[in-house]
Amino acid sequence: MRDLSDTETAPRLTQGGRIDRSRPLTFTFDGRTLTGFAGDTLASALLANGIHLAGRSFKVHRPRGLVGHRENEPNALMRLGTGDRLTPNLPATLVELTDGLVAESQNRWPSLKYDLQAASGLLKPMFPAGFYYKTFMWPAAFWEKLYEPAIRRAAGLGRATTAPDPDRYERGFKHCDLLVVGAGPAGLTAALWAGRAGLHVILADQDSELGGSLLTERSTIDGEPASLWVDRVAGELARLDTVEVMPRTSVFGYYDHNILGAVERLPTAEHGARERYWRIEAGRVTLAAGALERPIPFPDNDRPGIMLASAVRAYLNRWAVRTGTRAVVFANNDDGFSTARDLSQAGIAVTLVDSRADAELPRALTGLEVTLHRGRTIVGSKGRHRVSAVTLDDGTRLPCDLVAVAGGWNPVVNLHSQTGARPRWDSIRDCFVPGQPRQNESSVGACAGRFTTAEAIQDGAHAAVEAIRALGKPVPELDLPVPEDPPAGRGEALWYVGGRDSHTFLDPQHDVTVADVKLAHREGYRSVEHMKRYTTLGMATDQGRFGNVNGMAVMAEARGLSVAEVGTTTFRPPYTPVSVGALAGRKRQRTFMPLRRSPLHDWAADRGAIFAEAGLWQRSRAFPQAGESLREAAFRETTQTRTHVGICDVSTLGKIDIQGPDAPELLNRVYTNGWKRLAVGRARYGLMLREDGHVMDDGTTSCLAEGHYHMTTTTGQAPKVMSHLEWCLQALWPELDVQVQSVTDQWAGLAVAGPNSRALLQRLLPGVDLSNAAFPFMGVGRYALAGGVPLRLFRISFSGELAYEVNVPADYGPALADKLLELGEDLGAIPYGLEALDVMRIEKGHVTAGELDGRTTAADLGMAGLMSSKKDFIGRVLAQRPGMADPSRPRLVGLQCADGDERIRAGSHLLPTGTQTTIDFDEGWVSSATWSPTFGRHIALGFLKNGGERMGEVVRAVDLVRGHDVQVEVVSPHFYDPEGTRQRG
Repeated sequence: MRDLSDTETAPRLTQGGRIDRSRPLTFTFDGRTLTGFAGDTLASALLANGIHLAGRSFKVHRPRGLVGHRENEPNALMRLGTGDRLTPNLPATLVELTDGLVAESQNRWPSLKYDLQAASGLLKPMFPAGFYYKTFMWPAAFWEKLYEPAIRRAAGLGRATTAPDPDRYERGFKHCDLLVVGAGPAGLTAALWAGRAGLHVILADQDSELGGSLLTERSTIDGEPASLWVDRVAGELARLDTVEVMPRTSVFGYYDHNILGAVERLPTAEHGARERYWRIEAGRVTLAAGALERPIPFPDNDRPGIMLASAVRAYLNRWAVRTGTRAVVFANNDDGFSTARDLSQAGIAVTLVDSRADAELPRALTGLEVTLHRGRTIVGSKGRHRVSAVTLDDGTRLPCDLVAVAGGWNPVVNLHSQTGARPRWDSIRDCFVPGQPRQNESSVGACAGRFTTAEAIQDGAHAAVEAIRALGKPVPELDLPVPEDPPAGRGEALWYVGGRDSHTFLDPQHDVTVADVKLAHREGYRSVEHMKRYTTLGMATDQGRFGNVNGMAVMAEARGLSVAEVGTTTFRPPYTPVSVGALAGRKRQRTFMPLRRSPLHDWAADRGAIFAEAGLWQRSRAFPQAGESLREAAFRETTQTRTHVGICDVSTLGKIDIQGPDAPELLNRVYTNGWKRLAVGRARYGLMLREDGHVMDDGTTSCLAEGHYHMTTTTGQAPKVMSHLEWCLQALWPELDVQVQSVTDQWAGLAVAGPNSRALLQRLLPGVDLSNAAFPFMGVGRYALAGGVPLRLFRISFSGELAYEVNVPADYGPALADKLLELGEDLGAIPYGLEALDVMRIEKGHVTAGELDGRTTAADLGMAGLMSSKKDFIGRVLAQRPGMADPSRPRLVGLQCADGDERIRAGSHLLPTGTQTTIDFDEGWVSSATWSPTFGRHIALGFLKNGGERMGEVVRAVDLVRGHDVQVEVVSPHFYDPEGTRQRG
């Protein structure tokens, strides 16, 4: 063999490939400045700079090099970016090279080449599969303080930044007649034919350019390089108005009703967003995702420089990178011949090791310097940071710096399987192929186990014809291109090479070996799902794409079964890693949830209100005066309201308009108490249960006219109650003639409370008799203000005082609030906020979110009397279960300090005095607490076992988190005006 010059042996070829040599790019890897070209991936650029060592294995930190060129790369996980733009665990093969890219290797210290943690490899025999489960069970106290932190530090995955992500993400929706996933020969053909027929087609591919395998092979179509055919098809697709081409888009999930999830990577500088998440609803789906080459595990097969044969060809043909100068191709099928040919033509010395005893060099290798060892296998390798030689089973030693392994192909059945379909084993091709579709989809080309270009093009055309006919459109007459590729090569199954099983790696990322799978079998973890978890085979970022089929074959051999009988693990989305930012889109920080503001928000802000979030709403907490704290303002507002009159914005309460002749019947079925006799002009308090018997919500409903009701709900439960009513009418009782409509945003609401509230409203409505006799407690009226502005008046109290709620159309809310303050200036009218409202309701013993937490029953709240025994209602039966009706359940009680006036904290646990502070003695909890300016002491509401029978008893309120332990006396929850004379007066 002739000597080659440095230029001829340099990693990067001087010509060829699909890179743009006119656009050089600079990037850094582990602090070292390197160069690449536009069109490179990070992986190809590293190899072009002679870098093969790319990472360390997760468990024992063995050196790992690049293995693949697609999403099945297990080793080269990188941390990209700096500062607040750090992103860990990205396979270098999926990272498009950009100018200024900063990349770092992971799971090493102090450096990738000299990793001190690699010393743990000497102890590998002591850490077999399942070691963690067996060792870290005892002592239990060590788990949180010692075991878990140590395991997490050694987990192998990179660390993300804790700083806020400065990038923007978007979400969108798309609909199409046909979604084609994958832009190889099958996908391009399907999209082209369907597009020419006028179908709305989306063609999505995770690569930056179309072509798939045609970009990495030296094949021809119609007598020309296949890349020229790709360019022509891509150009025509770009001109078709009905076709949308989406490169850099990974379709990661296939869900019910032909809905698929996809993430599109966007150059931030051009689009203003980093990624965009798409929800795609497709009439039909064609899966053309191709196939992934699998390895042939052999002893010490994990050294850098040992790669998949398809990756070696890809780097050579697409990115013009020689991955070695002296290569051994290890194959069990004819695909190894293509790799040997391409390497030899690039001036690389090639030795072909074929496991088939009858293997013969094809005509395509005639005249090339390729040495064949037929019927042989590799049983070992040498080298430290890169392979330097391999040993064959006959003892032959072959010096090399590259081993290209061709072990056969695994169709990408992941998306097909996510629909619930089960892949089937093809014993001829020795791989899992798609089974019977569960949705309106088909798999084509290599994705279906048809590996030649001719088969892929035929499958793509057939899928397009099916879609065209399904939509009733004429099928265009088109000629199929003629590829000139060899027929599908035969092969023989070779799942692994026996020998040193403990050094024969199935999953190099997790250091899982053949010995680990056999150990799992011996210890009873024989299901592939159990074996996967016991050994960690194919977990983390790999998700089984690299060596899972080989691992299943090892388990099948151990069990004496076929691979088909052993089966495969469950395929779940996402197929490739998806950033949380892409899933969230713009729903972060203030846009995480819709921000709702009351019609009186600006009015309150102009008066210096401090706001708090209550569900989706911003509510005014208090209106501090100069020099006042929030606490001082709340207590002043409480006292002023109790002695004079206060005005509070209650627009955020849920409001539901209910109309129809069967409206009373609906109310009767969803509330626990009776509603059929509620008179026009009257309101009633109601309790609503879930189906399981727990309280869902409470509120008042008013009868405005015959068959017309106004329901109010708590602020937080308004959407849930509205959905509940719609579900009842649509699913449970569709025969009821009732319409429900949320009118929360239609009406502004003001609570007017205090002894001067009647006098104030009398000034607003001078012609209306608001005396106690004419407008009693729970009365309702509809009136009109000047100019005909409608007004609804409800005599309802949440404070325990004489009080009303006034509703006007939302736009008139601020004007009404101003008018009330003006009319009530001499009556002492002030605005009050949520804090004062909460103080007064605790003083009165009214329940709200703290008590209606989804765990309480009507009896727990002291409202068993509201549960009618004369009718049925939602939740009635399950509320009568023994555990729900147990009289010893925690009941609502009031609490006050037994000695002095120490603070009582909400969330404290209630325990008997003189007992240990353990869960064994826990008897309840504090749900709401406040300092009461009315009584001058701390008070609280809580739930205590047998609470109704323990009035006057002293218990402990213990808050271990904040180190608080106080003795409290059990009293009635109704601290203020328990007879209700003030609110009825």
